[in-house]
Order: sequence, then structure tokens, then C-alpha cells
Amino acid sequence: MAWPAAREHGVLARHELRACGLTDAMIELRVRDGRLHRVHRGVYAVGHPGLSSHGRLLAAVKACGEGAVLSHASAAMLFGLLPFDDRRPHVTVAHSARRAPAGVRVHRTRLLHPADVWRREGIPVTSPARLVLDLAASLGDVALRRLMSRAQSMQLTNHRLLAQQVDRAAGRAGRARFARVLADAPPPTRSELEDRLHELVLAAGFAPPDVNVALLVGGRRVIPDLRWPEQRLCVEADGAAWHGNPQARRDDAERQALLEAAGERLLRVTWEQATARVAQTVARLDAAGAPRLRPAAASCR
Repeated sequence: MAWPAAREHGVLARHELRACGLTDAMIELRVRDGRLHRVHRGVYAVGHPGLSSHGRLLAAVKACGEGAVLSHASAAMLFGLLPFDDRRPHVTVAHSARRAPAGVRVHRTRLLHPADVWRREGIPVTSPARLVLDLAASLGDVALRRLMSRAQSMQLTNHRLLAQQVDRAAGRAGRARFARVLADAPPPTRSELEDRLHELVLAAGFAPPDVNVALLVGGRRVIPDLRWPEQRLCVEADGAAWHGNPQARRDDAERQALLEAAGERLLRVTWEQATARVAQTVARLDAAGAPRLRPAAASCR
């Protein structure tokens, strides 16, 4: 049992134990003497009951039977789009009358397209594009746009794959919201501060900047957060999560030196400046020559 369990995050289903040579009687004996621990009906933790987050998620998928996949918020956690938490695992199944296991949120679907079934760290899971569609019904426009942006910035999906979901989602809850948000082409931002800064720039009437587009500068690949190529003006979202330690600050200084040596100008904007000092930030962008499409919006004065 140990060898397959090591590949399966410590979790084996009854049919996998039988493939190891165990009979049902032998399985029950190992449950009684503590070598197997029931997680769900027909699904066991091997050796000890202390499962990792991945083991808990995989156990939920196995408990839902063949063809089941992790989905919704649980899939987003597996892909790193949401932080792990202890909420009930979400699993999607197609054409199944099996009862939902205790502690698992089961979603039933008429069709699970082959392109929407991935495997991530050994766990069957919906594709990133599909999980975004699945969550569309429960998210507002802003949260959905940010989820789309993050998935694209992590190169988990792209606009074409997201658009294909619209074509396959006839009658699905959340389809209209998903299509509406996608039509605005959410940029591939990587943090909430980048989201806020991009929204500020557009609301103030500036031309849409490039977002996280790589440059080759001094033989190095550098990715400014926002950039107007014609003005050679870059804006960095200076958040603590990405820039708050000494090594990150040294890297920032080196990147800034490379950009400036190549003729680029760089502004840094903190969370406070993007939220509590909006007028000041807009004035800084104006002074730096950020191109405008229209006069500043009232909300940014």
C-alpha cells in the first residue's frame, strides 16, 4: 500500500487497495488495527489520519467516484488563485446519481468537456478557465475580473480559452456575467494593488497601459507592472507582499537602474497612494506625461 499511497497524497480508494492485493476482509482488519483510516465511505488514509490539504481534496474527489474532478473554490485553491482554507471541498461530477459524501459539496453537470479536465499535482481538477466560469455566479463583477486577471498573469489560461467557455456555457448560471466581464478584456494583473492601480488609471481618463508585458533590458527580462511604450513610462505597484523584504528591495533597485539606463522613467505607487491619495497619484501621472484619453473622472479629483 505504501508505494501507491505515496503517489496519491496518502489516500487510496477501496478499488486501489484491492489492486494492491487486499480483500474486503483484509481492508476491514487494517481499519480496526489502525493501519487504514476511513476518510469517506470507500476512501482511506494510509498509515495515519493526518492528511495534507492536497490529501483532503483528493479524498473528496475519490469519494465521488470515477470521472469526478475538483472544482469551484477548491480548484482555485489548488491552482494558487485562492489561499487554502478548511471549507468543504467542491467536486463536480457528470451524470452521477451517487449520494454526495458527507462534508463534500457536489456539483452535478450534464457535460464535462475533455478540455476542462486537467490534473494538477496528481489531483483531477477542472481547468482554470472552467473554474472561473463555475465561480462567476457567486462573484461580483470586480471579483470576477480580478480572478480572470490573476489566472492570466499566472499563465494558467488566456482570453481565447476563457472565450471558449462562453460557447460551452449555454444555460449556465453566471454565463452572462462571465461574458460581460470577459468582453472588457481583464488585464493580466498579479496582485490586488495592481488591480487597484489599473482601475485608478482608467477611471482617471488615462490611455490603457500595457500590463505585465516583458521587456529585454541590458540582456535581462524585466516586467514592469504598467507601461506606456510611447512615453517610455513605467509604473510599479509597490506593495509590501512583493516588495517588502530587503532582497526584494535590492531587486527593485536593480530593475529600476536597468530601466532608467535604457531611457525608461519609473513611478512607484503604494497601496496608500492608490487608495487614500488618489488625486495626488493622478497628479504625479500627469506630471510624468502619462497619456490621456479624456479629462480626469470626478471620482479621481
